[in-house]
Amino acid sequence: MDEGEQAAKEIEDVLDDLEMLLKRHDVGEVLAGRGVNISLAIVASDGLRAYIKGDKARAVEDLGTAAEEIASRMKGSA
Repeated sequence: MDEGEQAAKEIEDVLDDLEMLLKRHDVGEVLAGRGVNISLAIVASDGLRAYIKGDKARAVEDLGTAAEEIASRMKGSA
């Protein structure tokens, strides 16, 4: 495996770790206390993963959904 492939694998590993952390109850409580919706954070993470893998259509869908929902919730709380 060359250096670039190794780096890409490391990014995948980091995203796996992020997903695992987002699914932890204790992390969820802390983030919820900051007003973060865990489900939306996971969707955004999935969108980033899709983009990095080259699946731009899925990235647009996931990241767009996350952005729209976050914006909508911000308007609702203002």
